[in-house]
Formats: sequence, structure tokens, C-alpha cells
Amino acid sequence: MKNIKVRRDIFPVGFYDDIHPDFSVNFQMNRCYTMTNDDVMLKEMREVSPSIHNYEEFIQKFIELYTKALNEGHKLRAAYYLRTAEFYMTAAHPQKQSYRKQFISLMQEYFHITDKQTYKVPYENGFLPTYRFTPENPKGIIVMFGGFDSYVEEMLKMALFLNETGYDVVFFDGPGQGSALEDYKIPMTHEWEKPVKAILDYFKLDDVTLLGISLGGYLTIRAAAFEKRVHRVVADDILSNFYEVVLNTLPLQLRDKVNSLMSDGNEEKVNILFEDLMKKSLMVEWAINQGMRITGSKTPYEFLSKILLYNTSKISEKLEQDVLLMAAKEDHYIPLNQFFEQSKSLTNVRSLTTRMFTRKENAQNHCQSGNLGLAFEVIANWIEQIQK
Repeated sequence: MKNIKVRRDIFPVGFYDDIHPDFSVNFQMNRCYTMTNDDVMLKEMREVSPSIHNYEEFIQKFIELYTKALNEGHKLRAAYYLRTAEFYMTAAHPQKQSYRKQFISLMQEYFHITDKQTYKVPYENGFLPTYRFTPENPKGIIVMFGGFDSYVEEMLKMALFLNETGYDVVFFDGPGQGSALEDYKIPMTHEWEKPVKAILDYFKLDDVTLLGISLGGYLTIRAAAFEKRVHRVVADDILSNFYEVVLNTLPLQLRDKVNSLMSDGNEEKVNILFEDLMKKSLMVEWAINQGMRITGSKTPYEFLSKILLYNTSKISEKLEQDVLLMAAKEDHYIPLNQFFEQSKSLTNVRSLTTRMFTRKENAQNHCQSGNLGLAFEVIANWIEQIQK
């Protein structure tokens, strides 16, 4: 069997630790670059980086870069500059929605998406925005989705690669994601089998590979535990305990305090603690506000209570499918212990494949940002082998 390879002009190889001194901002800049493979973008981001000290300056500089790229006719570069700026905009930002829609429009134009490839799948009181790319004589069906604050349009390159290797690819914004949240006000749910069921029912699909990216590493495990039309499962990356991931951004002594207050159900003290933290840290302020918005929570305590449910420990034994678990050795979001814990808990699967990506592969960071081509080669070849 011939190995599937990603053309190196699709995704670049290399993660840069020195674009910006803030590790979170630096990651977003790398993510922006790795989705475009545009060296001009890398150069321009390095030039504006010294002028960025807070989120307001970040947004301003990236909007300027977006405008410049658009005026020069570089749609993909413009689209990702715009999305990266919009990523840090609060819900109250007056131009957030117009920028979001412009990003979607630019991506659809660049990749020549037709009306026949876009769908609105009914769900609760709204719709799940969905794309489907079907080749002649497809080798199989891949259903994929992103994570906590992703847009389905960000995955167009990935979906098109899988489509070009011969797969029928369906990918969608679920509850709390992209236009499902922004246009139809559907908050995120830990019960991801519900949106997956809606997609499979709508397209009358069976024998599918389910691929989840980032928080999708939890979502895909959850859905597969209850949806037996899923025959193969890809978690890119693993994420077995979302509460731990969120608390991991806090200093150790604060983690212990929050855990103690949450265990006691002390809603008032948790809210006071986070209100104080949000005044001292732009990152915490952004993260908590983003989390409350996506999950439809009114307070930090309610948000933390909801994400406690994003845990695979009690459902992993239900999986009976073939499973591929992926992890990045230096993932700054997801503690590496979750990779090993998730592996051990899948006691009833048909087969289990694990893959850890490293710095020597330029794939050591979250979701292999720095070598997406390698990650998707691994995914495509695993599916090919398992489906034999």
C-alpha cells in the first residue's frame, strides 16, 4: 500500500518560538502562519510584533495587516489575518460579526466553495452550518469538527486534503462553534453525540470515521461512546479532562484553591476569585469571558461547573471502535498525562493506535501546529490501513 503524502506547498514545516514573547499570542501567530504557508505573513508578523503589548494593539495591527493583504489581492493571507484579529475580539466588539462574516466569505471565495457544497442541518432551534466534499467513488466517509472556539471554515485546507485522497468529507460547526453559536445562539454541549446524530441522520451516513480537533479530542470520544454508526475515531489531540486543561492555565496555588471551592460548591467565592483574576490578567479575562459565552454561562462558577462534564473517564470503556489518539509532546494547553490516561481507559476498543509528535518533527505544539502536513499524513494513512 502506497503511503499518502501531503504536498509540502500546502502546510509549512516549522514552529517559531520567538515571534512574540507571550506564549499564547505567539501560538496564535504560528497558527495563523501554519494554515497559510505564506512566508510574507511570517515576515510581516515579526515586524508588527514589538508593537503588540495587549489585545487591543494585537487587533489593531492584524486589522492593518488584513487591509494591506486584501488591497494587494492576497485573499488567504487576508482571511487569516482577519480571523486572528477577530479571535481576540470580545462579543461586544462593534465589528466582530462583520469581520467574522468577511472571513467566511474570503475563505469560501479562495477555495471556490459552491452552494452545492454548503448545508444547514436542522438542530434544536437553529442549524449546524455544514460543508460536504464528495469525490467520485469515495473510499469512505470522514465526519470532522473543530474544538472550543473554532470555525469550520478554518478546516477547509484539511478537509480538502482528505477529500483529494479519495474520501467523502463532511465537516460542521457544532453547538458553541462558529456560525452555530454566532448566528443561531446554540451554546456548546458536552453531549456531542447529539449534533453528530443530527449530521448522520441528515445525510443518512453509516460506517464513518469521526475526527475531532483540539477540544474535538474529547468531543469525538464522547460521541463515539453513544453513536455506533461511528466505526473509526480520531482524537487530534486527546483531551480527556477539560476542567484540568482550563485550571492548568492558573498558578498551582490558585488551582488548589479553585478546586477546593468548587468541591465545596462555593459559588460566591469562586465568582469573586475569578472577577479579581480577570482584572489582573488580560488572558484570564479573555478566556473566562470566551468560555462563558461559548457555553451559555452567566458566571465563572457556572462555566467551570459545565466544563467538569467534559471528561471521558466514565465513558471511555463504552468505545468499541478502532481509535487513533494523537498528542503533542510540548502542548501548552493539554497536560501530557491525559494522553496516557486516555490510552489506558479505552479498554474495550477494537484497536488502539497512539501517536505522540515531537520537537524533532516540528510538531510538538498543540494540534501539531508547525507540521500539520505530518499530522494529516498520519490520519489519512491510519484510516487507509484500518479500512483495508
